[in-house]
Formats: sequence, structure tokens, C-alpha cells
Amino acid sequence: MRTKWLALATATLAAVALSACGAGKKDNGSSSAPNGGGTAVTSGGSTSGGTITIGTTDQVIALDPAGAYDFGSSFFINNLYQFLMNVPAGQKTPQPDAAQSCSFTKPTEYTCTMKPGLKFSNGDPLTAKDVAFSYTRIVKIADPNGPSSLLANMKSVSAPSDSKVVFTLKNANDQTWPYILGTAAGPIVDSKVFPADKELPDSQIVGSGPYKLVSFDKNQQASLTANTNYTGPNTPKTQNIIVKTYSESSNLKLNIQSGDIDIAYRTLTPSDIQSLASDSNVKVIKGAGGELRYIVFNFNTMPGANDQQKEAIRKAMAYSVDRNALANDVYKGTYQPSYSMVPPGIKGATTPFKDVYGTTPNPAKAKALLQQAGVKTPVSLNIEYTTDHYGPTSPQEYGAIKRQLEATGLFKVTLGSALYTVYSPARVKDTYPIYQLGWFPDYVNADDYLSPFLVPDNFVSAHYCDAKAPVGSRPCDKDKVAPLLTQEETHTGATADQALAKIQNILATGQMPYLPLLSGYQVAVTRTNISGVQETLDPTYQFRFWMLSKS
Repeated sequence: MRTKWLALATATLAAVALSACGAGKKDNGSSSAPNGGGTAVTSGGSTSGGTITIGTTDQVIALDPAGAYDFGSSFFINNLYQFLMNVPAGQKTPQPDAAQSCSFTKPTEYTCTMKPGLKFSNGDPLTAKDVAFSYTRIVKIADPNGPSSLLANMKSVSAPSDSKVVFTLKNANDQTWPYILGTAAGPIVDSKVFPADKELPDSQIVGSGPYKLVSFDKNQQASLTANTNYTGPNTPKTQNIIVKTYSESSNLKLNIQSGDIDIAYRTLTPSDIQSLASDSNVKVIKGAGGELRYIVFNFNTMPGANDQQKEAIRKAMAYSVDRNALANDVYKGTYQPSYSMVPPGIKGATTPFKDVYGTTPNPAKAKALLQQAGVKTPVSLNIEYTTDHYGPTSPQEYGAIKRQLEATGLFKVTLGSALYTVYSPARVKDTYPIYQLGWFPDYVNADDYLSPFLVPDNFVSAHYCDAKAPVGSRPCDKDKVAPLLTQEETHTGATADQALAKIQNILATGQMPYLPLLSGYQVAVTRTNISGVQETLDPTYQFRFWMLSKS
């Protein structure tokens, strides 16, 4: 990911909306107590028995929210923890979850009132003090693989009572803050169980979500069961969930075909998906996407004798890639070209990389850029990718990118690869000069594809946005970008759209730290007796276990 951040600390706007998405709304029927059978019951229905087994190739980094900002971890975290606000399936705006209501009470003050009677799965009461503890803890630990960057606009958080939590924000009228409460930075943890200054081992985590953890063999198999202390709106339809992690997508395919698992979700190869579409024993389900695949340039270690040469190399690569070939030949139409860091289909998306660099390779313009900067060719490029985290087709994708770049005669590419559990810590230690990343949105808004990449010292670790950048560079094209971020985050309508378009253009025409490539759809394969998957495949990328059922 999952992962991300919000507004830069710039001048506060005087105008403020005194309400936000979800303000004053209540969860209907969410206060029911567990029934005599030990299963939580709400007006939304009751938990039935049975077990559903899900197969995935996604790896987990951590189940403690302070150290998790990736899709594999969020896959579990979204089902094990509650959030103050969250986006229901099929919707785009956050609604109260553990909160009874949330709203702006001052221009820089956002207040949430808690629902009464909340409990963690171990029986401990969940109060506003646990909420304040959870947010403070993430900022204090500040794990490089964690979501602390999402809270850049949070000045402080307090719990004046057990039922009220107050966020003091650096920027007024932050229209994205309600969304942040439902992101990777928002899971509520038990202050009696989780240490304030370090992360908790995966097997010891405690949440208050629809499910609780029974057993966890990391990146092998996990077992979850319906949380009898849960009284929220998302009552599980199935009692038990088992998640099996596969190292090879070929085995994932075989097991969904044989019925050894009920659902295969992330990630099958495009060829496997085509093959399974003709199998009458399974259903291939395609859902809305928004996943972004892109290349990152480490400003400190990428090739080039100076900033000018490094920028020329980055932009020459932009002139040399063929996104249509990647989408059609490698991914068989399960991805589409993305000509911006905001992918197509997201409100506010533009196409600056198409406008500037075109849709097909242009070796002549790439060569002219390199010559003007005094770069000798062919340029040696070391490009790294992860073999598992973004699906089993990454080797083919980066093999195609290597061929495209070398076809210009301007580059000599050496590819490197690693499992994500090795890849993730290595890239934040400047091990990789040019490398693959993907982005799964925290919330359905163009800001979520921009702000996380533009905050100083962000999760990407490319040194484009360092607070203390190398001499001669302009971190984040800061003078241009910072006021535009504030403008789009504190306004709506045309004013926000204009700022978003300008930011996207700067990312393509300025220092160009990232090279967007593709945007993907979501695909899951299920046995024919499984329901609920189609409904949860929405642009939030929350795979909601509680919606799944088996007939």
C-alpha cells in the first residue's frame, strides 16, 4: 500500500466548513449485545456457521498498524480493527464506524463522539482514550514501513473524556481528514495491550473489528473467527475465515480449480485468469480498480553526474516506455495505461505524461535530452522489482520495460529482484537506484495519489522530498507544489480541480521523480457457491471478509 499522508503545514485558510462527511450520522442498530449463542447480532443480520478459505500471494509486513502500510497487511487489518470512520462497500464517502458522529468544531479542530459500549475482542472497553493513544503511537513510532506520514496534518490528538476525541490540525478546513480516519493510520488499538513506543508481535495483536485472530503463521496460514464482542454495522456472514498465502500463483490457480480454497484474490497471472474464465466450476469476478504501478528514482543513487543529468535520464526514460504494450501484451487488458500519478477514472485525473512524452516511444527526443545534459550513452540502469508483492507478472513486465529501453540504443538495463519482505526494507536504505512500486489508494480521491508522495521525507524514500535535500536540488518542486496541495485539500469543485491539474503537470514537467505506467482492475476468482466478493471489489481496495458467504 498500501502506502500515505495529507496536507503540508502551510498557511491556514480563514474560511472553514463546520461540518464534514458523516457528521451527525448514526449507525442503525449497532448497539445490540452478543446473543446467547456467543455470536454478535445486529440489525444487519447474524453470523452463520461455516468456513471460507481465501488464497493470496500477498505477503504481510505486520499486523500492528504502526508498522503496516502495505496491501498484504491491510488485507487483515481492515477486518481485525475498527476505525472512527470508514467507507462502506460501494460508496465513496466515509461514514461513522466506532464513532457516533464526527465534525469540525473549530477551523482546525475535528471532534468525534464515540459509540457507547464498545469493546476489544479481549473484553477491554474501547474508549476515546484508546483512540488518542492509537494515533499518538503511530506518530511516535514513525516506522518507515508504517502509515505515520498520513498524519502529517495532525498537530495533536486528545481525549478530554471517554466518549470524545479531539484532533487539532495544522491546516484548517482539511476536507480529506474524515477520509484519513479510515486509512492505514486509523485502526484503533488497545492501550492496555499495545506498547506506546514499539510494535507488538503479530500473534499478540488485539482489535475490535468484525473478526479476531485465532492463529497466525506469518505468510503461511492465518485463522480468524467472528468477534463476539463486536457490535458494529458489519456483522460477519461467515463464522470462520482461513487465509492461505502462496509463494507461486500457479499453485493458487490449481487450488481454486480443485476446490481446496473458496476464493483466489491477488494475484493470478493474466493467462491464468483467461484460462479460468472458461472453467464452469469457478467465477471470475472483475471489480473497479485504481491500483497504480510506477517507477521510482532515488535522487541520491540513480545514475547521472549531477542533478541536470539525472533529470535528463529520468525524462529520457519517459520518452522510451510503451504503456500500451505493457497493458495489452503483458497484462492482457487487466491493466490500462496511466499517464499521470492520478490514474484514469479518478476525479481530477489528467494526462500530462501523454501530453508531454506521447503514447509511443520517441528515441529522438530522448537522445536530444541526454545529449543536451552531456550524458554519455548507453546509460547503465539498474532497475529493481519485487517478484511477489505486485503479482507474479512483474518479471514479464520489467522484462518488457528492459527491452523497450534498450531498443532505443540509449540504455543498458540490468534487472534485479527480491521477495517483498526483503525488498521493502532494502529500498528504504538506498539499496536501489531505480525501482518498482505500486499504490493502492487509502481513499477514493485524487489527493491520495499526490499528497503522500510530496510530503518531506515521505514513505517512498527517494529523497525527492527530503527536508534537507542534496545541494542544487529543489525538494518536491516545493515552491510550486506546497500552496497547490493546500488549495486542493481545503477546497472543492473547480478550485480543487485546477490545483490538482497543476500538481500533476509539475510532476511530469518538473523534476519528474516518478514514472507512472499502469492502472489495474481488481480480479478475484471464486467457487460458484461463494457470494459477496463482487460487492466488496470497489476502489477503496478493502476486501471485507464480513460480506462473504457460502451456500
